[in-house]
Amino acid sequence: MKFTLSWLKEHLETDATLEAIVETLTMIGLEVEDVDDKAALKPFVIAKVLTAEQHPDADRLRVLSVDAGTGQPVQVVCGAPNARAGLIGAFAAPGTYVPGIDVTLSVGKIRGVESHGMMCSERELQMSDEHDGIIDLPEDAPIGTSFAAWAKLDDPVIEIGLTPNRPDCTSVHGIARDLAAAGLGTLKGTAIAAVPGNGPCPVEVTIEAPELCPGFGLRLVTGVKNGPSPKWLQQRLTAIGLRPINALVDITNYVTFDRGRPLHVFDAAKVKGNLTIRRAREGETVLALDERAYTLTPEMCVIADENGVESIAGVMGGEHSGCDENTTDVLIESALWDAMNVARTGRDLGIITDARYRFERGVDPEMMVPGLELAARLVVELCGGTPSENRVVGYQGYTPRSISFPVSEVKRLTGLDVPAKESVAILGRLGFVASGSGAVFDVSVPSWRPDIDGKADLVEEVMRIHGVNEIVPQPLASHGAVNGQILTVLQNRTRSARRALAVRGMMEAVTWTFIDEAQAKLFGGGDPKLKLSNPIAAAMSDMRPSLLPGLISAAQRNAARGFADVALFEVSSTYEDDSYQGQRRVAGGIRRGTARMDGAGRHWSGNSKPVDVFDAKADAIAVLEACGAPVDKLQIVAGGPEWYHPGRSGTIRLGPKIVLAAFGELHPRTLEALDADGPICGFEVYIDAIPEPKAKPTRTKPRLDLSPFQLVRRDFAFVVDRTVEAASIERAAAAADKKLIAGVRVFDIFEGTALGEGKKSVAIEVAIQPREKTLTDEDFEALASRVIDNVGKQTGGALRG
Repeated sequence: MKFTLSWLKEHLETDATLEAIVETLTMIGLEVEDVDDKAALKPFVIAKVLTAEQHPDADRLRVLSVDAGTGQPVQVVCGAPNARAGLIGAFAAPGTYVPGIDVTLSVGKIRGVESHGMMCSERELQMSDEHDGIIDLPEDAPIGTSFAAWAKLDDPVIEIGLTPNRPDCTSVHGIARDLAAAGLGTLKGTAIAAVPGNGPCPVEVTIEAPELCPGFGLRLVTGVKNGPSPKWLQQRLTAIGLRPINALVDITNYVTFDRGRPLHVFDAAKVKGNLTIRRAREGETVLALDERAYTLTPEMCVIADENGVESIAGVMGGEHSGCDENTTDVLIESALWDAMNVARTGRDLGIITDARYRFERGVDPEMMVPGLELAARLVVELCGGTPSENRVVGYQGYTPRSISFPVSEVKRLTGLDVPAKESVAILGRLGFVASGSGAVFDVSVPSWRPDIDGKADLVEEVMRIHGVNEIVPQPLASHGAVNGQILTVLQNRTRSARRALAVRGMMEAVTWTFIDEAQAKLFGGGDPKLKLSNPIAAAMSDMRPSLLPGLISAAQRNAARGFADVALFEVSSTYEDDSYQGQRRVAGGIRRGTARMDGAGRHWSGNSKPVDVFDAKADAIAVLEACGAPVDKLQIVAGGPEWYHPGRSGTIRLGPKIVLAAFGELHPRTLEALDADGPICGFEVYIDAIPEPKAKPTRTKPRLDLSPFQLVRRDFAFVVDRTVEAASIERAAAAADKKLIAGVRVFDIFEGTALGEGKKSVAIEVAIQPREKTLTDEDFEALASRVIDNVGKQTGGALRG
């Protein structure tokens, strides 16, 4: 939001300096982003052309003798057609920066004649686009004085950054009201006088969509003479970055910024019949004022006549009924539009206008009719004409919201000790009306503050006007002891899982939570409850049931760009249904190509092996171990979900019911459906399924089970059916003597015709740790017998001869 200092002072009676105003604006929450004090225009002075002689070597150039008020005439070469003796204009001496042409002047020769400066046009001073001649000032313009000060071009421009909740400050009047409430002056010009009308407005208005248009005001002014707006209005609009167009359009822009009331003007001669406010019809088009054609939908609101759409409500008018220099009768429109509908329409059509900016934030409904009066008065003053009476349709008036306001909340929420009387006075200066007495007041919210909804909002108003700088910084209270754990177990496990996978050479990825419906069904999803009602893209229609689709797609994109060997992981949420319990915390990852934990890719000694199921298994177990799962009690079962290869996948369980992870090589059918190629292996660990850790003792106890005796390892090879899992042999061997056997590990598996049809040999290493004495040969033989018996009973295996 931009405005000039003189414009502000039309609404605020104050003697405050520019610095004080800027500081106060920021202190009350209207952060000043930039101040242009027009310092670039200060070097320009008013000068008089004493003589104008023809240039000796150029027909279109003249050599001027210019009096700049110093008593010493200077020579200037000028090519302006209106350069003549006696002309008074704006002069720039050597060393002056000319903003309109982005040049710093110096003494130079033009066709052999020295020029000591230049006489300037309006474009060179950024006053307008006019550059056909130099500025021609009245005869009484004081020679030698500052041109910017005389022409009132030295008016500083202030730009503030508005938060979306402050629609009241999208106007100069609203900003002045805040400054007055902060004690920087007195607000003036609040009332807008009505303009008497000559008969009713002949154009009738019908509102077919009252939910999109709560009110509509219209007024006809006949006999206007449209043309350039006066200099003061053009300068004011130019200063804030708007291009003056013509008086009628400039008036609507002025009222938009002056009072925060967007308006629109129709050329009455181009409007056929009466006006209807309705929803657009499917496929209906309109050529807007930006000379672009827009296709509309029934979700959009329009102003239409018998010709069709004349304006996109609250966003932009139509080119057909726009005003130009031939306009003699004008219809002024001031309406209220649904904020959400304006925002959606502007977003869908890609149109950004000052009107949309204000309507989507919420305009003051009580300014609808006064804004119409102000515009009519300006049209009559600047363009002449005879106004009709106002035609107002649909507006039911504003019903103020009432909020119960305990003044003690100011102290509780901000720490400021503001007396109740001062709190009520601050709210009163901002336009709120407080009734009651004592500790609680009923506060009526003014029409221009749609952002105020509760007592906390009122506290904020008191705080920012009283002064945020009055809040005394307070140190955090010391607990006098070491703080307890802040993060939850799940948060700690999420961090641990990320670290563990990063250490294993994997790179973290962040993929979309939404995936395509076909992908969701491929990975066990597709529940209608998980389908988005308003997806951001057709390929993001469902909440993901697995992390793997996004990771596989990311790996394939890398492969398409020459990075075939990638290892990616993500720790995030997946969704089984739309309930809170249906959201799971999962650590997932994939490896592609030769991106093994120990792989080196292409190497002179030979290519590394491609990734396989065991890489995925190792990654999954590393996550489980980092998250505190009891790794020694895990059970690994062959086979996993259907998106994995059935013979190269597994499931990790804790007991028969708790599934902690699944891993394996991706099924070729799955990769084909995802338009990916392999080899790719992956895993998913369900972090939220890992049991909570048991409470640890407060004091560390010394470990007393360390044995002074030598650890002994014995190897056994068992012939079992091919369907017997190696893990069952490990468990059976370990159960032979839980005190002596410290661990069991499979180190070889062999299959061959010598073993018999459907048989395999599994070799295990048993670690034996004596604790009470050194074992004798007889002790070892007895333990070996128990191991062989246990394995035989539980798996049907026999010791291989």
